[in-house]
Amino acid sequence: MSWQTLDRKSVPEGHLGPALSAAAQEKIRSFFPRYPTKRAVMLPALHIAQDELGYVSIQAMRDIAGLLEVPPAAVLDVVSFYTHFWTHPKGRKTIVLCRSLTCELLGSQALQTAIEQKLGIRDHETTADGEWSFMTEECLAACDYAPCLQINEKMHKCVRVEELDKLLADPQNDKLAMPRSDLYDRPVQA
Repeated sequence: MSWQTLDRKSVPEGHLGPALSAAAQEKIRSFFPRYPTKRAVMLPALHIAQDELGYVSIQAMRDIAGLLEVPPAAVLDVVSFYTHFWTHPKGRKTIVLCRSLTCELLGSQALQTAIEQKLGIRDHETTADGEWSFMTEECLAACDYAPCLQINEKMHKCVRVEELDKLLADPQNDKLAMPRSDLYDRPVQA
């Protein structure tokens, strides 16, 4: 066994990934008045980057570091801490399966096995066609509806293995019944 050495200071141009758009950077700046420091905008900035790009690229981390006036390593620290953030492209739809104790007791392990077999991917992987990604999360805060999962941001409660095919085939399985909060998607003011 040998250790692979990573050069974190010089990244080949082809591995940087896409940069944040001017609109995304302006959206991040619009959060500055709400927080006591620019650094405190880190999580909203990472959500904006992931929403725009589908993941947080190395270039996006550099862009965020520049906007927040923090070292790029500080951004990477946060990205690598939270499983929610992806450092490689996600599929068009992402299934997030809860793995809390309640969900585990009520069948999330069987659901995970069924999802992995159905899609041919494992945790934090994406199907070859780019349609689906799959991940598990510690808790989705819906223990009274266990086992639960999300497809993108839409919660599905009391999901059974027998219902999985029908759920995945539903073209509306990721559509929210109500719009997202305008607090998060606050329009950029000119």
